[in-house]
Amino acid sequence: MNHTMKKMLTAALVVAMTASLAACGSAGTASSSASASASASGSAGGSGKYLIGIAQYGEHPSLDNCRTGFLDGLKQAGLVEGTDFSVDYQNAGFDDSIDTQIAQSFSAENADLMVGIATPSAIACYAAAEDKNIPVIFTAVTDPKAAELTAGNCTGTSDKLPVDAQLDLIRQLQPNAKTIGIIYTTSEPNSVSAIAEYKAKAPDHGFTIDEIGVTAQSEVTQAADKLISDGVDCFSNLTDNNVVGVLSSVLEKTNDAGIPVYGSEIEQVKLGCVASAGIDYYKLGVQTGEMAAKVLTGEKTCDDIPFETISEFGVYVNSEALDAMGITLPTISKVADTPVTVTDVA
Repeated sequence: MNHTMKKMLTAALVVAMTASLAACGSAGTASSSASASASASGSAGGSGKYLIGIAQYGEHPSLDNCRTGFLDGLKQAGLVEGTDFSVDYQNAGFDDSIDTQIAQSFSAENADLMVGIATPSAIACYAAAEDKNIPVIFTAVTDPKAAELTAGNCTGTSDKLPVDAQLDLIRQLQPNAKTIGIIYTTSEPNSVSAIAEYKAKAPDHGFTIDEIGVTAQSEVTQAADKLISDGVDCFSNLTDNNVVGVLSSVLEKTNDAGIPVYGSEIEQVKLGCVASAGIDYYKLGVQTGEMAAKVLTGEKTCDDIPFETISEFGVYVNSEALDAMGITLPTISKVADTPVTVTDVA
């Protein structure tokens, strides 16, 4: 089969897969992502040397910042979009079945690299890439080992939460608090791992954890109602995609009840959480993009690069949200024995 015919068949297959995704996506999520990708970088493969398939589990600021940082990381590594690579970006709208179809479409179009943003997308990409040995780079995955992403042609970055720092921050802001409420998705390995760490470390800071597991985003606000009725002193968010996806609705309920919510990163604090000892997802994305550039250009393989965990965290506060909760911001110079500078995002 000649080169022209191969290109024609590949293009036809990509069109067919994209149409299937559009039909299956809720509220046009997958199809709108595919259209955005096409307008940004042309047809699959475009004029770039490498084709990168980016699968994002859903759209919320944390994951969006990861993607922006990832592309900037490639740029900082010397790769130019449209010249050195093209991007097929799609998001699954928090739907695991769409996630699987997206990853399979990347495999069908023989992407040079698959990128999974958040644990479900990373798992879907890894499964779809395995038969063709396409390298997979993940980001925003809290526990790569639990997600079984540490073997094969796969590596990336972990957004593991600084749990001790978060618990210490809560203690400094609410000296008399006893119970922290946490909502998590039972099928997300990152959330299961994080809730286990919270429960193990909470007693060291004088807290107990009241956790509620959910199986779908539609259950999150009901879980929030239950924690409010339980009389928790505050909520603490994980990097749980189902919870973050409806955080505004959760905050409406907790604000009415006068219960503070602590975020896991800066965007959640901007949205209305009172504070966070959390990571910067943009920086995490940049770190991931620089790693991906080495794999894409053949400088290193995934086997050569163990997954990396971002070690730095920041302390972010929303002074307006703190005031609304009647919390006076104390002088905070250290969190979990780490010197910090407090950033007010209000």
